[in-house]
Amino acid sequence: MLTVIETAEFVATASKIWSDVERDEFVEWIASHPEAGDVIPGSGGCRKVRWARGGMGKQGGARVIYFLRLTSGEIVLVVAYAKAKYDNISTALLAKMKEKFDAQKS
Repeated sequence: MLTVIETAEFVATASKIWSDVERDEFVEWIASHPEAGDVIPGSGGCRKVRWARGGMGKQGGARVIYFLRLTSGEIVLVVAYAKAKYDNISTALLAKMKEKFDAQKS
């Protein structure tokens, strides 16, 4: 199982759509299913996974953007959002967020 890193942006956005228990359930699940999300072309390797919110199903659920750092054994959770709020986040913004995180880790 990989180590899951929750960025400050992820924690802030996830707290708006999930309870702590729901967030913990997602983190546990993604740690066991790191390649579940679809790779977002042009994002620098970010992935998007769909996750059902209580009583809403996947269509009305949440989206989580994350990327893998397999050489480090890490999954980095970047941002979570309700599908109703945003349909997609620009690939340029995602690539910039990933670069910023990688720069901080260096």
